[in-house]
Amino acid sequence: MGLTAGQASLTVMRQKSKSWLRHRARLLLWSLAAWTLAGCTTPPPVEVEGASRTARAAPPETKDGKRTLQPREAAALVQGLQAGSTDNLLARHLALVESHVKEPLLVGNRSRLLVDGPHTHEAMFAAIEAATVSIELETYILEGDAVGERLAALLEQRRRRGVAVRVLYDAVGSVGTPGAYFERLRAAGIGVCAFNPIRPNEQNRDLTINNRNHRKILVVDRRVAFTGGINISGVYSSGSFRTSRRQPPTDPKKEGWRDTHVQLEGPVVDSMLRLFEDSWSSQRCQGDGPATRAAAPSKVGNEVMRVIAQDPQSERNEVYVEMLSAIGHAQRHAWLTFGYFVPDPQTIAALKEAAGRGVDVRLLVPGQSDVWLTLYAGRSHYSDLLDAGVRIFERQEAVLHAKTAVVDAVWSTVGSTNLDWRSFVHNFEVNVVVLGADMAEQLQVLFKRDLAASNEITTEAWSDRGIGSRMKEAFSRLWAYYL
Repeated sequence: MGLTAGQASLTVMRQKSKSWLRHRARLLLWSLAAWTLAGCTTPPPVEVEGASRTARAAPPETKDGKRTLQPREAAALVQGLQAGSTDNLLARHLALVESHVKEPLLVGNRSRLLVDGPHTHEAMFAAIEAATVSIELETYILEGDAVGERLAALLEQRRRRGVAVRVLYDAVGSVGTPGAYFERLRAAGIGVCAFNPIRPNEQNRDLTINNRNHRKILVVDRRVAFTGGINISGVYSSGSFRTSRRQPPTDPKKEGWRDTHVQLEGPVVDSMLRLFEDSWSSQRCQGDGPATRAAAPSKVGNEVMRVIAQDPQSERNEVYVEMLSAIGHAQRHAWLTFGYFVPDPQTIAALKEAAGRGVDVRLLVPGQSDVWLTLYAGRSHYSDLLDAGVRIFERQEAVLHAKTAVVDAVWSTVGSTNLDWRSFVHNFEVNVVVLGADMAEQLQVLFKRDLAASNEITTEAWSDRGIGSRMKEAFSRLWAYYL
């Protein structure tokens, strides 16, 4: 007797879950091997107090189209963005990070916040379907499931219409995807490349097996770009809020993941494209881009943005520095949403210091995870943070995978970077920083919506947790550097 549609779907989900857990286990073992050979590295020190005050006179490099703004113009722009700040918050933050970032601030952009997989995949696929010149896709996980099959069909269709298509996937993140899937794309004339292949003879000698490309970038026609936390995977096949589906998922660890992406238009698209080109060339990937590029992106809105990256090969630590500086300069609130929370000591100190000076620090993290070690490693820091006044919320109903932050209703970020050692030391990551009230307000509304589906962790309740949980926390913390 054949399987019903529901049984078949459940079987596929179980297989995907097992594949995901297997490749996480392999990555942990490879991480240990890489550490044995290379030793530990740490994120750079970020000194907020004093450093930014002495540098505050230097406004950030800012471009409006092809024109670089004069220092006085850039300072006036920043002042207008931080209306309501009593201590020149944004100017001091930007002064501190200026020497650490590669891309300038860019004027004239527009963003669209995308919540969860269905919303995001539909927007991405619509952009791909409309492509006339080029498609560049960079992702950590590219699965050959229903979502991946739909993507492949669209890419093949566009390639037949003469669109140049390039796909860069991470060799470990996509380890469970059949080789036939990628061969199908190559047979259609699509440039396909694995980032840091697992086979030693194919690896980039400047990288270890532990260095993974966790970025999610899609650039279409040099016109629109997407980034955030969402992979090409069926775990995003349904929304994560009860109101957006008829009933809760059978197993929230396998479907309905809670995640955030962002669609970008304007000059910032070229920053995303440059980051893709860097990855493509560094991996010596085969396959050319378009013979003739589309025109450079023009101004389409009034949002000020900057693309920031983590890159262990070139030692770009922009996301780490931006994040700690934003928290360190916060005056009113710092609301942070992260799917994986395994912080380093400097991050813990920044959160505690912000709460200690009266900032409303709220940390939204998973109540369940696809990797239990990361869940308990993060929980091992709860007591310390709660004692310092940090409020902690655990998201229920679905696996939280989003990576966003909003500070003082003026500084926001969406991207692939988690608040953990792996993102800040080992992985290639990308975030977009958006300055101003519009994106901040949207993320604050989304944060409050997530809080309604979360449980707050109180000091009293946490102190009553059982010995089993405490033992898991202690054990998991031993592996924090590799998770």
